[in-house]
Amino acid sequence: MPVPSDPGVEGAGDEVDVELRVNGEARQLRVEPRVTLLDALRERLGLTGPKKGCDLGQCGACTVLVDGRRITSCLTFAVMHDGRTVTTIEGLSGGADTPLHPVQRAFVDHDAFQCGFCTPGQIMSAVALLDEGHTGDDDEIREWMSGNLCRCAAYPNIVDAIRVCANEGRANEGRANDSRPSEGPANESRSNDGRSNESRAASQGRASETATGR
Repeated sequence: MPVPSDPGVEGAGDEVDVELRVNGEARQLRVEPRVTLLDALRERLGLTGPKKGCDLGQCGACTVLVDGRRITSCLTFAVMHDGRTVTTIEGLSGGADTPLHPVQRAFVDHDAFQCGFCTPGQIMSAVALLDEGHTGDDDEIREWMSGNLCRCAAYPNIVDAIRVCANEGRANEGRANDSRPSEGPANESRSNDGRSNESRAASQGRASETATGR
């Protein structure tokens, strides 16, 4: 017996109009009803920050915010969110020329990733967790982040980054300036760890790209 997503089922291939407000911009799409929100974002809108990991809703790499609530975008159809607001990792900081979101900044500062594949989903879930107020202690943070898996096992640093955001009250500040202290006088060519400032800047740049999903 054919299932509803089979091309052979009458009407399964008919496209429908969907309008989403993605990262502050109204976007019109024409998709088949069976197209997931994840595929619509990645394949139709070119937003590759949300990752397709398990495609079963188990790893959390595809996490986005819909009307401020975190969801696994691989388990829901785009047509189900017509008229709703979607935020992906690309929409957190406002663009390459604007400061990182406080959670992105914390992930960079606390080295809360390694390969970076799961990082966009981790950050989106962390933003929602902070808004939800599930930051009573480290155990609560771990529990409410348990839907996001990290195969590199960067969990301790992820918890550290979230705890810092919670303690400093930075989660709801939106776009914040980088307030890290200077690592030394401007005319010094090397920092305390012996690396050149240029080398450190390059490393920070690569980390920032990971945190923004690029």
